[in-house]
Amino acid sequence: HVQLVESGGGSVQAGGSLRLSCTSSRFTFAGSVMGWYRQAPGNACELVSTISSDGSTYYADSVKGRFTISRENAKNTLYLQLNSLKPDDTAAYFCGADRTAFASEHHHSPRGYCYAWFLIAGFDAWGRGTQVTVS
Repeated sequence: HVQLVESGGGSVQAGGSLRLSCTSSRFTFAGSVMGWYRQAPGNACELVSTISSDGSTYYADSVKGRFTISRENAKNTLYLQLNSLKPDDTAAYFCGADRTAFASEHHHSPRGYCYAWFLIAGFDAWGRGTQVTVS
């Protein structure tokens, strides 16, 4: 697979904001489904949001209205704006990419460890994660 690089994580107080980025110099984002996933210690991988090649988005209920996913294909960059953060948002956040145009239930149903799920699910690229801690 191709390695993606996440950045922008950190420690914030509840109610605060962060902006995560995901980029690659080797993977072309255009035409691909991109997604953010997260995993807290002791928990299974959880979907945060996906964005399809046409810009259509999907959010987990737990983050709707608080998080915003966006993409800038010209810069090969995926973003996740996190607002109104809660302690329950504490997790490692991972980005993944699948060379298919539109997100489906397949992309919205992670399980187990995120890093392993990307491989099993046939994603073409994923990152090592960035930690978000909300206190």
